[in-house]
Amino acid sequence: MSTKKKILLLTRPIGPPWDEGSKDFAYTLAKYTQDFEVHLLTCGKVAELPGNVVQHPIYTSLKLNLAQKLRLLNFLRSFSDYDIAHSLFTPTRTNSLFLRFSLKKGAKTIQTVATLREDLYSAREFKKIIFADLVITYSDYAKEKLEKIGFSNTKRIYPGIDLNIYSPAPKKPELMKKFETAENDFVINYTGEYVRLGDMDDIVEVFSELVLDPRFHGDDKKSRFKLHLAVRVKNQKDAEKKEEVKARFEKEGLINRVAFIDDGSYVMEDIFNLCDVSIFPARTMAGKFDIPLVVPEAMACGKPVIASSLERLRYFLNDNNSILIEPGDQAALKEKILYLYNNPAARRELGEKGMRFARENFDIMKVVKEYEEVYKNI
Repeated sequence: MSTKKKILLLTRPIGPPWDEGSKDFAYTLAKYTQDFEVHLLTCGKVAELPGNVVQHPIYTSLKLNLAQKLRLLNFLRSFSDYDIAHSLFTPTRTNSLFLRFSLKKGAKTIQTVATLREDLYSAREFKKIIFADLVITYSDYAKEKLEKIGFSNTKRIYPGIDLNIYSPAPKKPELMKKFETAENDFVINYTGEYVRLGDMDDIVEVFSELVLDPRFHGDDKKSRFKLHLAVRVKNQKDAEKKEEVKARFEKEGLINRVAFIDDGSYVMEDIFNLCDVSIFPARTMAGKFDIPLVVPEAMACGKPVIASSLERLRYFLNDNNSILIEPGDQAALKEKILYLYNNPAARRELGEKGMRFARENFDIMKVVKEYEEVYKNI
């Protein structure tokens, strides 16, 4: 019988494809945590997990809808074989209520808070929905906010990425063929959201200007710019926005310069390694994780990053590891893309600086050690 401490990770359904930040982080944390028995809530059987990970395939869909939430609630009511309950859910009134109601009495609790929904909750409400013995935040931004409203049991641990996966690699010919991307194309990657970040219109406008400007065409009079939109369609609003974007590019005759990468038949490290620059020009971070993993993942692959200078992003991005622009500043976004386009040496230098930053701060092995210390000492 195992004498290891038993950790129950409370998460959304875990299963491939690995294209969503919180799910990917939970899977990677479980995969590399040693000296503990980790209980993971999956959708079907998940491969490549060590023997100390116990899979509970309680979910029947990767979408965390009402039916899946009820399956989680029923599981928690019947399962008590754990010492620590570690929630990776963003705290809400609903999930905090059913977790507090359903968790085993006497078990230690941890909440990893990827973002604070300040657009939804007041300081008073945060004190109700954040209830764990220890609160771990992704960012110093959230940690400072919680401390200001009276939380003393906080610790910041960055989310981790697997550097064995996210690292510089050659472009895959089969993906270049699939996305109709030529070797000499200058690929701008955007891995964000169609609606929630408020930046899609900025990206479309800037890219249209770049492609249509004859100054940036090659000897064959064709544009060298290519846009890869590695953006998941999460709801009806996203689907409608995607169609709007496609319609505009078709109207302007630019649709062949854009790849819509959302069918799940790829892994994100390959997408980052196809690009020359990765952009994240968000106008708002409301509802988004304080540290969108797609940013350090691109950095870890050696890609220069252009991002907006929103307060949450400035807690980990700066002028040394990235290029920052004001939110919504289309002229600056275009200027900075052109700067990197025209200066390969600067592009390489910024990519190397970002890669060092990602390796020093987001290495999953370092992050796992921090969590193991927490599990050991709580």
